[in-house]
Amino acid sequence: MSSEEIRVITVVYLAVLLPLIIYWKYKSRLPKWIPSFYIISLVVCSLGWELWFTYGWLDGDPVDLRRSDNLNKWLPKDINWLLNSMGDAGAVLLGGAWLMWITHKKNLIVFKKWNWTAFLVLYIWCVSQNILVEMFLYHDQLADGKPLSWAPLSPFGPYFNPVLFEFNERTIMLQSQIPWMTLPWFFYGIIINLNK
Repeated sequence: MSSEEIRVITVVYLAVLLPLIIYWKYKSRLPKWIPSFYIISLVVCSLGWELWFTYGWLDGDPVDLRRSDNLNKWLPKDINWLLNSMGDAGAVLLGGAWLMWITHKKNLIVFKKWNWTAFLVLYIWCVSQNILVEMFLYHDQLADGKPLSWAPLSPFGPYFNPVLFEFNERTIMLQSQIPWMTLPWFFYGIIINLNK
């Protein structure tokens, strides 16, 4: 197994497990909306794109054809969508909420009323983490020539999927960026609604 494969496996499982461990450790001190937000986020990410990208349901290649045998062994296709959705809900979205709170002097009002600078923190976090994931974690699975399925929250699918930019021969494509470019608005709205 290559060091890159070990890195991918480690990062994926840490993104899944670390938020759960932190939640159980600090559960009594955390806002009551966190489990509901986590579950809503998990469902939206799963149904919105992760299941579609994993199985290649509509004009895409399934994940097991887009990556190495070692990754398929340690991140089996039938739980790949769940692992990625848990990472999205925990590390990305709850991590983004934590960053919003930290950058606004731990003031819980950012979760009760729309705050543009808090939203900007969440937005930058969501987009930048996805660019980093695409460039350094899943670059071989999301490269040009490895089509992803159409998905409800990535509606242009493989039909209109230009390269946004390239870095070190790695491509950043529109299709895999769309969910994180459009959904932070929705997820911030969910947090506010859960706090009413």
